[in-house]
Amino acid sequence: MLHSERLFLRPYEIADAKNVLVFRNDPEVRRFLVPGIPYPLSVIEEERWIEGQSKEAECKSFAIILKETGEYIGGCGFNRINWQSRVATIGIFLGQPFWNKGLGTEAVRILIEFAFGELNVNKIKLQVFSFNKRAIRSYEKNGFKIEGVLREEVYRNGQYYDEIVMGLLASEWKDRRSAGETRSV
Repeated sequence: MLHSERLFLRPYEIADAKNVLVFRNDPEVRRFLVPGIPYPLSVIEEERWIEGQSKEAECKSFAIILKETGEYIGGCGFNRINWQSRVATIGIFLGQPFWNKGLGTEAVRILIEFAFGELNVNKIKLQVFSFNKRAIRSYEKNGFKIEGVLREEVYRNGQYYDEIVMGLLASEWKDRRSAGETRSV
């Protein structure tokens, strides 16, 4: 099991589907998750997605659980892993009650440690909408740097927004750890 001071990550289970939907169908959460039309999901769609996770070699998602209470608070994982180039693409979401507590930053740190320490990837990348300032700050706290901008890539609430591509190299993470800029998970 992957863990930190306050969190642990575990594989999704079918029983998680209803809890996941509470957050993923929250319009405020969904607007940060999908570039297309943020249609609500059904329990059946969520269960199919969870079942499909065990069959994927290039992606793996985890339920984020609070250690103290055992409560499900969101999800994160590897949306794609290119084993040849050793590049992993990550993603994360948290339910609104858990925003602004540093939990997203902590969960991403767990993924970083696992990716560089166990999966032997050389780079972790992600994409984030330009209006998601909270997430951008969180990624920067973990050492991610902006690598590019996909201009006016996302349409939300009658307006176009940029999608920002961010990345972190294994060598950069190692340097940050050596300098004491990260906390071990």
